[in-house]
Amino acid sequence: MLIGVSILVFALIRVLPGDPVRTVVPETATQADIEAARERFGLDRPIVVQYGIYMWGVLQGDFGRSFQTGGSVTTEMLQRIPATLELTTFALLLALLVAVSLGLVAALKAGKLPDHVSRVAALFGTSLPEFWLGILFIFFFYYLLGWAPVPSGRLGVGITLQQITGFAVIDSLLTANWAALRSALSHLALPVITLAIVIMGPMMRSVRVSALDVLQSNAYRCAVAHGVPRRRLWRSYLARPSLAGLPTLAALVYGYLLGGAIMIEYVFAWQGFGQWALRGLLFRDYPVIQAFVIVVATFYVLIFLLADILHALLDPRVRL
Repeated sequence: MLIGVSILVFALIRVLPGDPVRTVVPETATQADIEAARERFGLDRPIVVQYGIYMWGVLQGDFGRSFQTGGSVTTEMLQRIPATLELTTFALLLALLVAVSLGLVAALKAGKLPDHVSRVAALFGTSLPEFWLGILFIFFFYYLLGWAPVPSGRLGVGITLQQITGFAVIDSLLTANWAALRSALSHLALPVITLAIVIMGPMMRSVRVSALDVLQSNAYRCAVAHGVPRRRLWRSYLARPSLAGLPTLAALVYGYLLGGAIMIEYVFAWQGFGQWALRGLLFRDYPVIQAFVIVVATFYVLIFLLADILHALLDPRVRL
């Protein structure tokens, strides 16, 4: 799949309108200057040769050099990926916590007020564009109420943090930098809540539907008839079977977040992987676009592998 993705992205970005060389050379450049730049970037060679050279570098961890900055794409990417992973991971964890809670409550109170409220909340979150919701949050919580910090990145002005893993929260804990930890969490709050609201709807509906099926199953009714304690009944007979299919859906959502959080990063000036790729797309920076697509596809493969393993652990029937 990764080979197919690499071939498609390599071919498709070259048929898009616009010449990346024109975005690099000055307006006064002559045709000779343009051809020299094209040769320097390797764009004068046949596309098959370009692909072979590029993939040989990728296999060695070299994604080429950016047309715009001239820097190593691998280095720039490694500086940006932790910011996006931190944002999307916190958002997914918060969305899972809310989705599981609301889904189980909605199933237990099917047809009643909690069920209707949770379903409307899920529909509301799914229907809203994330960038618009993020702008609303900035307007209310930063501009009007003053509760949130300036949406200008991951840390406040004047806060210094020693980089170890690239994850601001983890690095703050490792270095016992409590001022940086407070700043990192406060800057994470709004974008994380925004993304969590947008993605929790499908997961909540999945948990609710699965829980309703479990509640109507013979195994659950038999457990109730035998007087199994309520805590054990909900934990072993309701929660575990209801969550069996959630890892696969969560993997799909997480993969979407890695590539789809671009607008949230842009709204909150997050300086993450998606914002970096968007800038590369605007300037037709081929190495940046190719690296973004290949890395996101790789994450998809790894995340779905992990989801399949978790699914098998939650549902023993899958292992048969």
